[in-house]
Amino acid sequence: MSVLNVPKPSYMTEDLEIFEDAVEKFCDRELVPHTAEWEENGIVPREIWRKTGEAGLLCASMPEEYGGAGGTFAHEAVIIDVFGRKGITAFGASLHNAIVAPYIKHYGTEDQKKRWLPRLATGELVGAIAMTEPGTGSDLQSIKTTAKRDGNELVVNGAKTFITNGGTANLIIVVSKTDPAGGARGTSLVVVETDEADGFRRGRKLDKIGLHGQDTSELFFDDVRVPTANLLGNDEGRGFIQLMEQLPSERLQIALQGIAMIERALEETIKYVKERKAFGKQILDFQNTQFKLAEAKTIATVAKVFCNHCTELLLEGKLDAVKASMAKMWVSDMQCQIIDECLQLHGGYGYMNEYPIAQMYRDARVQKIYGGTNEIMKVLIGRSL
Repeated sequence: MSVLNVPKPSYMTEDLEIFEDAVEKFCDRELVPHTAEWEENGIVPREIWRKTGEAGLLCASMPEEYGGAGGTFAHEAVIIDVFGRKGITAFGASLHNAIVAPYIKHYGTEDQKKRWLPRLATGELVGAIAMTEPGTGSDLQSIKTTAKRDGNELVVNGAKTFITNGGTANLIIVVSKTDPAGGARGTSLVVVETDEADGFRRGRKLDKIGLHGQDTSELFFDDVRVPTANLLGNDEGRGFIQLMEQLPSERLQIALQGIAMIERALEETIKYVKERKAFGKQILDFQNTQFKLAEAKTIATVAKVFCNHCTELLLEGKLDAVKASMAKMWVSDMQCQIIDECLQLHGGYGYMNEYPIAQMYRDARVQKIYGGTNEIMKVLIGRSL
């Protein structure tokens, strides 16, 4: 039982509970034993992507007619939760499943869905989305990457950075300007299959504070030519609207990742303070320890209930940008705060990399940055006042 003792959300049907059990068993067998290796090597091998596809855990929410498992976002929420509680932070499957594939499902033409989704479901294709640029963070309207039409081709030029799955992905949704003078209306999403793309190159695998096993990379596009049929949806100028429609889902996913890591941090810390002794008694017996963990459990319980509520809203098509921003901002803030307190309760051992809390401390910090910084979340929430 989870340390939080929060009731199962209403969307957790018996089928989803069976699915959750299958995900946990797959993680224990195929993923957890290799996480240290991925941390050391800075990348998850392609073999793992293929095994995950064979297990039905890639594109679980995509329709069966396109090679998916025919599930819903609830299936993705289960995968995110299990990965987080098992400490699988390096594997970018959630971005592949619940961000990249849905863009194709929601906006792709029938030909595009048939062309790309089945190969994403098997792991033949690994997905990424390239938004951020060296000079452009949360301000997506200011991107410089262009995709200029030349006959029946688009010529892509630009540089992207901080791209999750960037060292592995061979299907990349590139946020581009098809009309540089058109502002937001000049933005389009262009799909680049890198195995076929002359002029595409990967830059550095970025040296990050945390998430060492995740292949976050720079990407460069130098006169990369793709067919106009790779324009997502075949309509120019729709990219910014598409991004805005999908960002609430992305931000909820960050919140779900956060609450899963919080649960793991509390479980590891409670176990530690029960085993560790000082001055002749368990660390847990000190009132300060009890108070700190009581505060953390209360905050985490509220966060989980809110995340479950937001997930229910998303499944009903009712999650708005404000609530998603609240979830992303508050949970990631609380994640960093609680994990810091948990590390403190570990004392000197919390600073040792051999203890899981040390990795969680490193990995958590970016949650307040990606998907739109928490300052941007406050701006969006503030507009609702």
